[in-house]
Amino acid sequence: ACLREKDVDSLKPGSRHCNLGGHNHGNERTEAEMRKAALAIAIAAIALLPAGAANAGPVLDAVKARGELVCGVRGDTLGFAHPLADGKYVGFAVDICRAIGVAILGDAAKVKFVPLPADKRFAALKAGEVDVLVSGTTHTMNRELEHDFDFVATYLYDGQGFMVPRKLGKRSLKDLADVSICVTAGTTTERNLADYFRRNNKPYKPVPFGKVEDLRAAFFGGKCDAYTGDATALFAARAAYAPIPQEYIVLPELISKEPLAVIVRDGDPAFAAIARWAFLAMIQAEEAGITSANVDQMAKSDSPEIKLLLGTTPGIGKVLGLDDKWIYRIVKLVGNYGESYERNLGRTSQLKIPRGLNALWTQGGMQYSPPFR
Repeated sequence: ACLREKDVDSLKPGSRHCNLGGHNHGNERTEAEMRKAALAIAIAAIALLPAGAANAGPVLDAVKARGELVCGVRGDTLGFAHPLADGKYVGFAVDICRAIGVAILGDAAKVKFVPLPADKRFAALKAGEVDVLVSGTTHTMNRELEHDFDFVATYLYDGQGFMVPRKLGKRSLKDLADVSICVTAGTTTERNLADYFRRNNKPYKPVPFGKVEDLRAAFFGGKCDAYTGDATALFAARAAYAPIPQEYIVLPELISKEPLAVIVRDGDPAFAAIARWAFLAMIQAEEAGITSANVDQMAKSDSPEIKLLLGTTPGIGKVLGLDDKWIYRIVKLVGNYGESYERNLGRTSQLKIPRGLNALWTQGGMQYSPPFR
């Protein structure tokens, strides 16, 4: 108790000397002995904390206190995040948010979705209006370092593409010159567009919009020759907003790499870890062949890996401060990565976007999880 807190943390020379042994009898401890004593006190104090308490942070505490995870999403993108007639949100990004909510709160319904336009998403996360962003946001160095954000996982490997009316007669990116192009202002999409046409010395007219709904209205209203954005978002826009989807084509080429990320604020490593591994659990479940339909049967497996993943063998939850059934509940209530992809984006959806780079690494894609051990 006589040591200053900063001296326990830093163990720097010059900490205030105290008598830790009751009566001094005139024999002062050396500075080295004091540092050892301070370290022993710090270790003992940490050992007395409950599991996970040493890493507790404000976001995780707030989520538990309110009994609800607040997730920022685009909110109007078919296949990713949009409300049904009853107000319930569905989509690929929605499933990832629900997986995080299930890990922490055990209930897929305890997630609140906040629709955010591109120009409001970072301010909302920074201000604490949302706990996590799953909003079609590309992971870049500047975004990570300038905003003090933690891009915890890449949930979709995407790339910037172009959509044009079929009647325009353009079938390839090389055909695009002297055209007007609708683009979302203040985004990496706008910068990529400028870089591509400058690099290829091709004239074009950018038509920027602050809100994606205004952009869509302008493009499908014939005010732009082309619409540029993440390729998956173009498929979604065509399926949901085109008057006649068959009259529009998405060109085959991409001009960028767009790793879309799950994002949290820095400062709460416990929450960041749960957000990261909740998503990765969806990947690992698919690789292990665990689905929402067979998870109860798989829980009876003799496989050591599956027994650990599904909590039959203890230990998978302790390091995150969770119980051992958190992965079981994610798969049971949300599904694995492949189930969510196919339901929202893939063959059984309106979008029918090929898995491509988002296939598992065992199937030629880039999606894989570090080992759960």
